[in-house]
Amino acid sequence: MAMKNVMGVIYTGEKDSFLRELTLMRAIAAMPVAGRYRVIDFLVSGLVNSGVKNVGVIMQKNYHSLMDHLGSGKEWDLHGKNDGLYILPPFLTRENVGVYSGSLDALYSNYGYLRRSKQEYVLLLNSLIVYNANFEDMMEAHGKSGADVTILYTKDAAMRRPEYGIYFDISTDGLITDVEIDPTRPRYENTCMEAFLLKKSLLLELVDRGVAHGYHDLTRDVFQRMIRDAGMRVAGFEYRDVCYRMDSVQSYFQFNMDVIDPRVRHALFSDDKPVYTKVRDELPARYLDNAQVTDSIVADGCIVDGTVEHSVLFRGVKVAKGATVKNCVIMQDSQIEEGVWLENCILDKQAVIKQNGKLIGPNSYPIVISKDMSI
Repeated sequence: MAMKNVMGVIYTGEKDSFLRELTLMRAIAAMPVAGRYRVIDFLVSGLVNSGVKNVGVIMQKNYHSLMDHLGSGKEWDLHGKNDGLYILPPFLTRENVGVYSGSLDALYSNYGYLRRSKQEYVLLLNSLIVYNANFEDMMEAHGKSGADVTILYTKDAAMRRPEYGIYFDISTDGLITDVEIDPTRPRYENTCMEAFLLKKSLLLELVDRGVAHGYHDLTRDVFQRMIRDAGMRVAGFEYRDVCYRMDSVQSYFQFNMDVIDPRVRHALFSDDKPVYTKVRDELPARYLDNAQVTDSIVADGCIVDGTVEHSVLFRGVKVAKGATVKNCVIMQDSQIEEGVWLENCILDKQAVIKQNGKLIGPNSYPIVISKDMSI
């Protein structure tokens, strides 16, 4: 089955409150990660590397930063005459404030786009998980199994959460036989990665019927019922590489710390599956006389004259002489002045920590400094 017969739809803007002040002005999909990327880069790159040529991104309330990042889609080679990248902002009315009450509503609002697209299959992705998949294997398995829907899942124990997430029981023939949603303690080891592959005609029918029944969410309301009551064949496809859930400040922080480890980095950015992102032309990072940098990711445009240990510095960060940065995530264009000591902190874009300031957070719960803050 050819991948050009598959369209990708990414649903963004869900559960943004998980990341507190980091997502006041942006969707989780637009969260900066690993020095120069954003969460959505992994999803769009995965689709493009798998041969998908038509990608729609469903946006919600705070979508400006995401829209600015994706632009025309040229970084992902999605700016041709046919198909390409479609940005689908919310339709604003007095009743609708730009927030969907679930993925079903979001799909229903974009029914026209789905119907007009030429592809026969839809690959529907949620934007809370960072992973770098090649979806061709999933497509092949879907074709062979004869299932109505194929859903990506992982056995990675770190993806399980108490009271949150979707978990499957899978029979020996690969079909999903039971679904648990937000259980206090997940009984099944198969965690849903919220990537669904199905025929577009089936999706449109499910969306139409679901909305007519007053349902809001595709997984919760539709797939769970389909598996349990309607006797539809829903298959699981196991994803075996690294994946991270962005569902709290801690998990966001942990992901950035883990990416410093070359093994994690090579697993996530493998040569055969490059991750593309928006280009910002910068000079290479400059290390001045007093710079001591160990075990860190330093993006281009940085100027370092202090000590940086086990940290991620995004583009254009300045670390002055006599400053120390340990276990921190410092986003774009932030400035750390002389004599500052930072440990276990996340600085959002353009934050400034003034001379001799000290911020030391506990290991498990980093201090978050909001965008444009000066301390």
